[in-house]
Amino acid sequence: MNNLKFFIVDDDPYYRMLYQQHLTNLGYKNYYVFENGIDCVNQLAQQPDIIFLDYDMKPNNGLEILKMIKKENNNIFLLMISSQSEHTFVSRALAHGADEYIVKGENDLELIKKVIADVQISIQEKRARAIR
Repeated sequence: MNNLKFFIVDDDPYYRMLYQQHLTNLGYKNYYVFENGIDCVNQLAQQPDIIFLDYDMKPNNGLEILKMIKKENNNIFLLMISSQSEHTFVSRALAHGADEYIVKGENDLELIKKVIADVQISIQEKRARAIR
């Protein structure tokens, strides 16, 4: 099931390209890339399944964007990916609705692959229940 739609939101072009290439390598082609969170929020009508969201961005940080996204659509799986590894950042993101938090550079590509697999299973289960 490689038809998931992804939004990649990161102000760092290196990480935007890295995650875009990782998705391509995993067989995904349906992704949109944003260099700031406001552009992402403005495109939520496209109904992404998963959003990769950086924490450290300007002018709005990832936590502010997270709140906007969850207010607009609480069903989007939100994966916060950041270089911030302090417990306070992680717990704050999770408390405000991030579904997962991955620290950049700490086996992040393998963890992303696992999260995507888990989300696929969850979506398949929801669709199976809806058919019954």
